Amino acid sequence: MEHSKQTQYSSAEKKDTGDSSSVLNGHFDGKPPGAESGAHRPAASVMESWREERTRSVEDNEMSLPSLAEAYTTILRGLGEDPQRQGLLKTPWRAATAMQFFTKGYQEKIIDVLNDAIFDEDHDEMVIVKDIDMFSMCEHHLVPIFGRVHIGYLPNKRVLGLSKLARIVEIYSRRLQVQERLTKQIAVAITEALQPTGVGVVIEATHMCMVMRGVQKMNSKTVTSTMLGVFREDPKTRDEFLTLIRS
Repeated sequence: MEHSKQTQYSSAEKKDTGDSSSVLNGHFDGKPPGAESGAHRPAASVMESWREERTRSVEDNEMSLPSLAEAYTTILRGLGEDPQRQGLLKTPWRAATAMQFFTKGYQEKIIDVLNDAIFDEDHDEMVIVKDIDMFSMCEHHLVPIFGRVHIGYLPNKRVLGLSKLARIVEIYSRRLQVQERLTKQIAVAITEALQPTGVGVVIEATHMCMVMRGVQKMNSKTVTSTMLGVFREDPKTRDEFLTLIRS
């Protein structure tokens, strides 16, 4: 059964420690009780679910658009606005189509993206794609999350077309999300597609629910990680990955 380790902290918390590198590295160290040595495999339920993820089609979008637009009309009224005034006449329709775009990841399956982009290659050195732009929607407040994703993996005789790593990020981020789950979903998808020796994923993001409401801390960032296989078990491999994504 796969074990992953995640951490989350704000930039304010990092500042308090006075040691940003130890904050990030410290949470990756160690191994959960009962974990076996060698590369791990995700649980069967996770292994199966990543292949069957499409829950919405283009036809579903067309059918649900009128009711979604009507819902936004209700929201405008609830806010004390007049949906019939000139500036708001088309707002419900615009907002409905925008929300469908923001969550277009529900229309895609990872396996469709990766099937023609996995190549046999005798390469066993680390592959990293960093600073992948990410936009998502917080499932708790329906406001944006945005930031950067860093992905690294150690191939095991198979490699993935580099642009497909960004596509995986796009599919999972364009759904209602929490950052912790998004981080793990990306790592598990890569693991199941390639069976690499190890995978590391780090996400640095700003949550508008923290910036615009709540604590209203403009410069806070949240960092989450998932480390699988040797990225979790071998401190040298993990540190190499973390050093390279910071460079």
